[in-house]
Amino acid sequence: MEPYVPQTLPIETIDWIRHVPLIGKANRALARYDGLVQGIVHPEILLSPLTMREAVLSSRIEGTQASLEEVLEFEAQAKAKYETEKEKDIQEIINYRLAMNSALELLNERPITINMIRELHRILLTSVRGRDREPGQI
Repeated sequence: MEPYVPQTLPIETIDWIRHVPLIGKANRALARYDGLVQGIVHPEILLSPLTMREAVLSSRIEGTQASLEEVLEFEAQAKAKYETEKEKDIQEIINYRLAMNSALELLNERPITINMIRELHRILLTSVRGRDREPGQI
């Protein structure tokens, strides 16, 4: 197998007549998107369902079994106790989202450090399986 070797820049065979209108169209679409995003007062409202979906999908890697709908329904009930295995899975997903949101906030304040990782680990293990295995310790 031969490695791919790209053309050296500047590429002389670019069909500028074909590409410039497409570049302009892409630029306009990005500008519209940027304008919409800048107008959102609370972007976390828009991002919350996306981060929850990410938490659900990422938690499946660990064997956690709960759907996005089940997590949202559970949160709407605001239960304090997690009795069934499904509820424990859901709490792990909620912790994942909390840790992800905390990481974003912390990264605005400081670089990634061991203490930050420990703090996020504590959040992940709060009130779930593994909580007795030294949360926050590496």
